[in-house]
Amino acid sequence: MTLQLIAMHGWAGDQRGWAAFATAAAANGWSWRSGERGYGGLPAQMPHWQDWGRRVAVVHSLGLHLLPPPLLAQAEAVIVLASFGQFVPDGAAGGRLRTALASMTRALEGAGADAMVRAFLIQAADPTPVDPATLGIGDQPLSDAGRALLRADLALLGRTSGLPDGFPQQARVLLVEAGRDRIVVPEARQQLRQALPGADRLHLADAGHCLIQAELVPMLMGWLQGLA
Repeated sequence: MTLQLIAMHGWAGDQRGWAAFATAAAANGWSWRSGERGYGGLPAQMPHWQDWGRRVAVVHSLGLHLLPPPLLAQAEAVIVLASFGQFVPDGAAGGRLRTALASMTRALEGAGADAMVRAFLIQAADPTPVDPATLGIGDQPLSDAGRALLRADLALLGRTSGLPDGFPQQARVLLVEAGRDRIVVPEARQQLRQALPGADRLHLADAGHCLIQAELVPMLMGWLQGLA
């Protein structure tokens, strides 16, 4: 059976981040289409499932909560990359995150917005040193519309709790965790594991939140080949 995959990036990302995955999927004869939130210069869009093949959603971080619930509900398998149960957990870690989200929201309202987004992308890629212009929307100044979307989705991050509406409870699931994730705290990763106790799990001990390690692509393709 062939696969159709729909991917959704996370906060401050865009669909260009899926290029290596899309190329590998095409080499296996699978369809790959990417959702786009529209934070930067690319127009917002959301693909729809076609009437063929096995349906697989691939989401990074907040992308799990950016897919429309009716679309997510129709997925027969889900790959969840560096995501969370409740992004702002209870306790001290949650307090620090609430402060950070408030600071980022204020930055998006002023002249420091572009610098804040670039700093976030560097932190998300850590421990891999990167030029932020090569990640997400770090290669362009923010528009007013982009700022508004980023602010709205920071608020969404603060509200997340558990699995999003529409999550397909009977789907095969692969959880991919980054051991050196500086964005999603351990408590939030643990909550996601508890919400999906039957999921397969891939833990990359030395990876950061962006999961830009080259070995991840063949690992995911291997798991997908088991579905196909």
